[in-house]
Amino acid sequence: MINAKDILETIRMIQDECLDIRTITMGISLLDCIDSDIDKACEKVYNKITTRAKDLVATGERIEKEYGIPIIHKRISVTPIAMICAACEKREPVKFARTLQRAADTCGVNFIGGYSALVQKGFSAGDIDLINSIPQALAETSNICSSVNVGSSKSGINMDAVALMGKIIKQSAEVTRDQQCIGPAKLVVFCNAPEDNPFMAGAFHGPGEPDCVINVGVSGPGVVRAAIEKYPDASINEIADIIKKTAFKVTRMGQLVGSKASEMLGVPFGIVDLSLAPTPAVGDSVAHILEGIGLECCGTHGTTAALALLNDAVKKGGVMASSNVGGLSGAFIPVSEDAGMIDAVNNGTLHLEKLEAMTAVCSVGLDMIVVPGDITPETISAIIADEAAIGMVNNKTTAVRLIPAIGKNVGETLEFGGLLGSGPVMNINRKSPAKFINRGGRIPAPMHSIKN
Repeated sequence: MINAKDILETIRMIQDECLDIRTITMGISLLDCIDSDIDKACEKVYNKITTRAKDLVATGERIEKEYGIPIIHKRISVTPIAMICAACEKREPVKFARTLQRAADTCGVNFIGGYSALVQKGFSAGDIDLINSIPQALAETSNICSSVNVGSSKSGINMDAVALMGKIIKQSAEVTRDQQCIGPAKLVVFCNAPEDNPFMAGAFHGPGEPDCVINVGVSGPGVVRAAIEKYPDASINEIADIIKKTAFKVTRMGQLVGSKASEMLGVPFGIVDLSLAPTPAVGDSVAHILEGIGLECCGTHGTTAALALLNDAVKKGGVMASSNVGGLSGAFIPVSEDAGMIDAVNNGTLHLEKLEAMTAVCSVGLDMIVVPGDITPETISAIIADEAAIGMVNNKTTAVRLIPAIGKNVGETLEFGGLLGSGPVMNINRKSPAKFINRGGRIPAPMHSIKN
């Protein structure tokens, strides 16, 4: 039953605490668009996306007006394009990127994710072609996001793919250097990538998903921080309960929006991803939640434990609010998108090594990390390998979104604008991992993967 108190509380959360629906993402299968003629395949892709998603933006705007809930982005995710490209006699995957951009322009969405390849156990037809095309595809388009899954707990880590992605990320930064190296900001390298993730840049529509589905990503770091700050003397157990209750409220709002969008569009409702996704806006920071729990500054000793507490409580609160929880669901720690993280880097408290430790207990991994422009591809690959190992061994999703700032060094900044914010260039270890990376092969899956 809706009462005045609940309504007023939600209004306050939206106005004062940065509560929003970060995205409604329509997942669209392109498997029925496969054709040996790439031009025919591209036309099928365009027609299907623009038919299925023609009302997506209008529906999101209508829900915003009807319920007063901000929906920041309307997005589309599609079947990994490497799978569609594999059937084409002439493999020119950039043609698909241009087609996706044309569809994004027609539908008016903020992003389309799915310029992707799943290569955790090796390369199949189309994978190498797509991966090699990523720098050009991201440079030529503005709304396309790309991802590559290089490992899983079941298959191990494809180190040939890891080595290749180090080169691709560096190339992508170089070809977009006149755009603040924006290319790699739209590229994620995963281990254990979920098939129903609504968040960019890692969203794609997995082959096990329905033909079309609506997924919702909620976000409320400011709401959680405000709730915690009301109880400055609470015990750790009480803090966990406060976070759970707050996550419950935020997730219920996501459930409402997802159900309504599903009904209006005539598309099945998939999942609510209840991740705490920060923005550069004041008060919308995961780092500030950790500081509200009791840390003087994010990155100091105790940060990993506080983040583990936060992540667990968010998940527990969310699953009680919806039977459709999925995606990533937890707390994101992207440096450039989080005002508190940026402050912690700039004052010398938060370092890359500490961020890596934090990724063992949070939703994703090293997200929106800006590194010096002279970083070697092998070092990028080694950072990816470290993150993939954390994901593989702990049976969780990890990812790397690393941006080499071409021509810049530690202490300088890349300015992306919008939700991507600004990224301070972080220091890296300069000792070479090249021999390790260049060995190639596959890191075997851990023993706990043998569950059949």
